[in-house]
Amino acid sequence: MTDVRSPSAGHDDVFSKKIREQWTEQLGRKLDILVAGCGRASTSIFGDGNMDRFGSRVSGIDEDLPALRAYATKRDDLDSFTLGDLRNVPIPQRSYDVIFVDFLLDRIRNAELVLDRMAAGLRPGGLMLIRLRDRSSAYGFCDRMLPSWVRRMVWKGFVPAGTVGPLPAVYEPVSSREGINAYCLMRGLMIAEDYTRTSGPACRGPRAGLVETVCGMVGKLSGGRLPAGHDEIILVVRKPQSHFARLI
Repeated sequence: MTDVRSPSAGHDDVFSKKIREQWTEQLGRKLDILVAGCGRASTSIFGDGNMDRFGSRVSGIDEDLPALRAYATKRDDLDSFTLGDLRNVPIPQRSYDVIFVDFLLDRIRNAELVLDRMAAGLRPGGLMLIRLRDRSSAYGFCDRMLPSWVRRMVWKGFVPAGTVGPLPAVYEPVSSREGINAYCLMRGLMIAEDYTRTSGPACRGPRAGLVETVCGMVGKLSGGRLPAGHDEIILVVRKPQSHFARLI
């Protein structure tokens, strides 16, 4: 597994560049793309939002929660979507060139099982583009330790207007740099690029200063084990072409 860590970056340019490269490698063949986490508001992985030039077929999956369904039904960038139990929703094996996992792993249970199903859905040489909230960051620690009733009570006062949520804060071990690296190593997946940045909704809301102060205190009290300098991890993961690699 290749682990390349680069300076902090946004996902837009990284992911759109990788999709363009994937499209070129396929000699212009239409790409089949799955957006896992389609019920959460997000910017386009195509950068400028123009999917027509790739002719991509884009489908989505997510949990069937009221807030997620309300947003997914309004999206006009998906050809189709399915909501339900992610352990059972249809993900045909070796059917996708790119799977975009958008802040999904930190809010679901059985995350590794769901990842296994998505990895099986990738064609050999396919890409899994992952954004996840790092459970080992100061922000992730506060988010997962805050009782659900408190999160519901303060949500609108801490996040930008219109933010979907609050969604579950599960944060299984795989929702961390160490966890996702171990997962990819065990499954024979290659991490090609690895970035960090700060993007938590409470860090962009009306009380961002307070959130930054609290995260800074958590980072110091933890002796640096819970860093305050980032809360998001951005990964480009490739499924090997080799027939001798472990097949999921």
